[in-house]
Amino acid sequence: MSQPKVAQKAPYAVEVEEGKTYYWCACGQSSNQPFCSGAHRGTEFRPVAFTAEETKQVYLCGCKQTKNQPFCDGTHKKIE
Repeated sequence: MSQPKVAQKAPYAVEVEEGKTYYWCACGQSSNQPFCSGAHRGTEFRPVAFTAEETKQVYLCGCKQTKNQPFCDGTHKKIE
């Protein structure tokens, strides 16, 4: 399996709305980070859909290496 492109070595702080579904970019190539723009087409990557349980700020992974997709788990601190 290919490795995703590191979009940034920090999480994206975004406001999400309760009940709304979002599509997190898993490939790292989206022009609409941290959300999917369709740039994964033709690759093995697929966006990760999630529905916000409440309206609040969340931290979405920017390095694309998290074990808790789509949320940041601090893995970016270990990337050189």
